[in-house]
Amino acid sequence: MTAHVHSIGARPAPSLEPMVALVASDLHAVNGVILARTQSEIPLIPELAGHLIAGGGKRLRPMLTLACAKLLDYEGARQHKLAAAVEFIHTATLLHDDVVDGSGLRRGRETANVIWGNPASVLVGDFLLSRSFELMIEDGSLKVLRILSQAASVIAEGEVSQLTVQRQIDTGEDKYLEIIAAKTAALFAAACRIAAVLAERDEPAERALDAYGRNLGVAFQLVDDAIDYASTASLMGKGVGDDFRDGKVTLPVILAYARGATEDRDFWRAAMRGERAGDADLAHATTLLRSTRALDDTLERARMYAQRAIDALGPFPAGKAKAALAEAAEFAVARGY
Repeated sequence: MTAHVHSIGARPAPSLEPMVALVASDLHAVNGVILARTQSEIPLIPELAGHLIAGGGKRLRPMLTLACAKLLDYEGARQHKLAAAVEFIHTATLLHDDVVDGSGLRRGRETANVIWGNPASVLVGDFLLSRSFELMIEDGSLKVLRILSQAASVIAEGEVSQLTVQRQIDTGEDKYLEIIAAKTAALFAAACRIAAVLAERDEPAERALDAYGRNLGVAFQLVDDAIDYASTASLMGKGVGDDFRDGKVTLPVILAYARGATEDRDFWRAAMRGERAGDADLAHATTLLRSTRALDDTLERARMYAQRAIDALGPFPAGKAKAALAEAAEFAVARGY
C-alpha cells in the first residue's frame, strides 16, 4: 500500500471532529429544518420528537449527506432538507425499534416509550416518516425520492427479518449480514448516494458513495454488536447486554456458538431462548465471547468493512472532505476499543 493511501490504523485516536467541523454551518441549517418540521398543533408530537432528537445523537447520517455534498463541491442548499429527511427516517426507526425491543435507555436517557408509552412512540415515529417524505417531495427529484424511499422500505424489511430470527441460535452468518445490510447499512448508503444526485454526478460516482456508506454502515453495526457485550452502560448510553437479554443472535454470538464446546453450545441455546438471562449469565456469555475470540474477530471484520469504505473513496480528489469521510470510517471501528 502506498504512503498516500488511507489505511485503518494509520493514525491514532480517529474522531468525527473533522467531519463535524467540515459541515458545521450546513448542520446548523439542517437542525433548523428539523426543528421547524417537528412542530405541530398536537403538543405531544414536538415534545416526544424533541426528546429523541435533542438526545445527544451524533447526527452521523445527515452529516454523511452534507460531507459527501462537500466532497463533490456541491454549491446549492438542497442537501439541508434532504439531510433532515435522512435524520427523520433514522429517528422514526429508533422510536419503533425501542418499542419492539422494550428498551428503557437510549443515549443515556429514558426512551420515549418509557416516558410516553408505546402507542405515542409508534405514532410519532409515523409522523416523522411522513415528514421525511414531505421533504423529499419538496426537493422535487424523483431519483432522490426513489433512493430514500427504497432505503426506508429496505430498513423495514431488515427489522422484520431480524424479528423472525430472534432467539434462533442456528441463524447463519450470511443471514445476519443480510439483516444488518438492510436495517443499518441501507440508510448510510442512501444518505451518501443522494449527494451525487444533487451534484449531478454520473452513475459511477453514485455507486462509489453508495459503497462507502454501505460498508461504513456494516462496520458501524458490527462494532455496535460487539460493544453490547464489551462496553459499559455509561459509555454506550444503553443497558449493557440488551442484545443478549433480547435473544438477538448477532455475529459475536454466531461465532462463539460455532466455536464452542458442547456445554457452551447448550448454554447459548438456553440463553437465546431466554432461559439464561441473568447478570451471571451475561458475564459467562462475555467470557465465552472472549475465549473464542468472537469479539476480536467481529471487530476485525468491522475493520475490513471500514477499509472497504475508505477504498470506495478512491475516485474522489484529496482534500478535507475526503479525509474527514475516511476518518469517520476509522472512528466507526475505534469505538470498539
